[in-house]
Amino acid sequence: MDELVTRLSRLDCCAISDALDKLGLPASISGIDRLSTDHRIAGRVLTVTLAMAGDRPSASRHLCTAAIEAAQPGDIIVIEQRTGLDAASWGGNLSIGAQVRGVAGVIVDGPVRDVDDSRRLDFPVFARCHTARTARGRIVEVATNQPITVGDVTVSPGDYVVADGSGVAFIPQGQILPVLQAAEAIVQREEAMAAAIRDGNPISQVMGANYESMLKK
Repeated sequence: MDELVTRLSRLDCCAISDALDKLGLPASISGIDRLSTDHRIAGRVLTVTLAMAGDRPSASRHLCTAAIEAAQPGDIIVIEQRTGLDAASWGGNLSIGAQVRGVAGVIVDGPVRDVDDSRRLDFPVFARCHTARTARGRIVEVATNQPITVGDVTVSPGDYVVADGSGVAFIPQGQILPVLQAAEAIVQREEAMAAAIRDGNPISQVMGANYESMLKK
């Protein structure tokens, strides 16, 4: 595993979000929930853009399969499906194909389906919501590995992401080192605060100025 991804995998989304805040970068995204496992995922990003089918010709290949076949082990597929249509961007066979390829998980700004299948596979799927409605005739893939928008954040191929039960945080690839360094320092301070609370120090003192100053530049 990439050393940077190894370091990222040791950090939760809250620490990364705090580091992004500290550095003046877009912070974590709320409302994308972990649907199929209890795992935290961290890795490099591959992107997929989906749009309304409308009058577009039928695609020659199933949506998201190009990203799966392009993925390297440990990559995370991130999908933009912001059409407003109740149509699944991901399903059970895609989870099988991604797992076989070694993909670490999928994050969808939109609906997914076959959630029970992904749970049985223990394959991590994060999404805005779930549905039983197929993509057929409703949405199509229009781009693979082009910049996308997730929440209010622009995400580019090769960026980094961490996702867990608290949220999803994207890190521009050019900012990964300062974000990791800031997050690791934040975690060290939080661990020291937790130890002080366990040792019986008044929580009002431990969580006072120390906590409030943590994200100052």
